[in-house]
Amino acid sequence: MMFLAAEEPNVLRVHWDEVVFGAIAFFLLLAVIRRMWPRFTAMLDERTNQIEGGIERAQKAEAEAEEIRQQYREKLDEAHREYARELEKAKEQRAAIIAEAREEAQAEAQRVLDAAHAQIEADRQHAFAQLRGEIGALSTDLAERIVGETLGDSAAQNRVIDRFLEELEQSESASQAEVR
Repeated sequence: MMFLAAEEPNVLRVHWDEVVFGAIAFFLLLAVIRRMWPRFTAMLDERTNQIEGGIERAQKAEAEAEEIRQQYREKLDEAHREYARELEKAKEQRAAIIAEAREEAQAEAQRVLDAAHAQIEADRQHAFAQLRGEIGALSTDLAERIVGETLGDSAAQNRVIDRFLEELEQSESASQAEVR
């Protein structure tokens, strides 16, 4: 048995039909790429610009947002300062109202005290006048009994009463001076 040796294909052999077909395809592809390349680069440039524009817009929006946030913080700080000023003003008003009420109360107390002193003085004067009259009458009765004669003359009675009261006042002021 003999085997027939099969012919082995030559790998180095050039197939011209494939080379021609490949060359035509290569040139067609090259022509299409040359023709489409500017459109392709323009499309890529446009896309790059859109992306860069989007980034710029985002940065601007972020800057604006930061500016708005800063303005908000400033307004918030101003509101806090205004609140503190109003609170301080309210405290001052409260203190003023309390001071005014205290002054009014002190003035009212002083008025009541002055009225009470005036009333006491008036009562004292009234009691003194009443006591003076009673003392005069008693002293006249006593003097009549002691002297044994009637002091009918009112001028004489008044002199005796006045002298007696003066002596009484002098002895009273002397005793008050000793106490002090």
